[in-house]
Amino acid sequence: MTPANVERILQFQRSNPKYADPEGTSDVPPRRPPPTSRPTSTGGGGYASVPAASVSPTPVAAPTSSNGPGAFVPSHNRPVPQNLSTKDLVVAEPHALAKPATPTPDNALSRLHGLLKEASRLNASDLHIHAGATVKMRIHGSVVPIGSQPISAAESEAMLMAALSADQRSTFESEGELDLAYTVPAVGRYRTNIYKQHRGIDGLFHVVPMNPPSLSDLRLPNELARLTTYSQGLILLTGPSGCGKSATMAALLNVINEERADHILTIEDPIETIHPCKRSVVNQRQVGRHTESFHRALRAALREDPDVIALGELRDFETISLALTAAETGHLVLATLHTNNAIRTIDRLVGVFPSNQQAQVRTMLSDSLRGIVSQRLVPTADGEGRVPALEVLISTKAIANLIRENKTFQLRDILQTGQAQGMCLLDGSLAELLKAGTISREEAARFADDPRRLGA
Repeated sequence: MTPANVERILQFQRSNPKYADPEGTSDVPPRRPPPTSRPTSTGGGGYASVPAASVSPTPVAAPTSSNGPGAFVPSHNRPVPQNLSTKDLVVAEPHALAKPATPTPDNALSRLHGLLKEASRLNASDLHIHAGATVKMRIHGSVVPIGSQPISAAESEAMLMAALSADQRSTFESEGELDLAYTVPAVGRYRTNIYKQHRGIDGLFHVVPMNPPSLSDLRLPNELARLTTYSQGLILLTGPSGCGKSATMAALLNVINEERADHILTIEDPIETIHPCKRSVVNQRQVGRHTESFHRALRAALREDPDVIALGELRDFETISLALTAAETGHLVLATLHTNNAIRTIDRLVGVFPSNQQAQVRTMLSDSLRGIVSQRLVPTADGEGRVPALEVLISTKAIANLIRENKTFQLRDILQTGQAQGMCLLDGSLAELLKAGTISREEAARFADDPRRLGA
């Protein structure tokens, strides 16, 4: 959704007082019939569009905040309206935010589920619930207010606490924040964070794939599947928060699961996409629930006969050190990292070690690194979704030598000329999307490392 579209929505809300409903009891304008073509989201990006049959509303079942294999139903790829209008966004308020006559935990939970259903219908990647403010959703990258009436601190607390188990509420009360995976059958699965702030209790629900996506679902090149053919080494998926790293990892793990007879072990916080066993055996562990920490689970993993280890995040020195050791000792390790490009990723990994160990770490990394995929999700020119732009490094002998010799500043030249090996710079990927008319020049320049490389 472009800034201009967001501004039109806000102007519409300000100029139409009939949608303001302080008591939540006004007449509700009828919903328009569903369109004949709808886009589908594959995990927070609004990546793909497909023709859709008509969809009838699905009753919301009780939530499941556990991560067991039976805790989800494939639904978050449910079709949603393609051409969002201001009316689509405003009518969410009376339907999803209407105050119950007699507040109860069940009513609060129903309101939360109503908002999550509306987020799914509008193809939102995130639902924000803020005490003392209007509900907001991130749609195609932009945060959009839904309705005009703020949610009180008491209402926010009631909705969010109704989603937690007794043990989770106890943890939240003692720590002031809580990460969890939350599932509403037939609606979606969410990476959720609930936290205290000065106005009350807030919550964020980020959509994650209910089923493992394919590379094509995410509009990623099939060439990335070559990374899954390695039997050992380190594969890093990088980029800022919300850029689709976890979905890309899920897609790569799904390729391995379908094509290899391996033992796959994931360590996540929380568990996001649940992987059923296919050709491979898949075990998924959640930090804080099944294990104390990433590094403790990773140390134990080396004794659990895994072929593939997937780490939700390389958070600290010990986890990074153990990941390098695992990659060196015959395991294929996939991990995410919050770095912006391939060069910074390598420098970041080396830089966490003391200076007297960095030469050894560069040698380990030069031997074990198999690839780095750094990505962004860029709003499309038609305003109907987001598309991934990638920087891809595939390790070669020349790249290994540059890492070992601490000459990472020269990697850019290899990435720029390494198309035959499947490599590209982020700016090159943006330039291709711009040339194809998929994204606008304004958005390409906003995400580029150097807009001058985008061409005329």
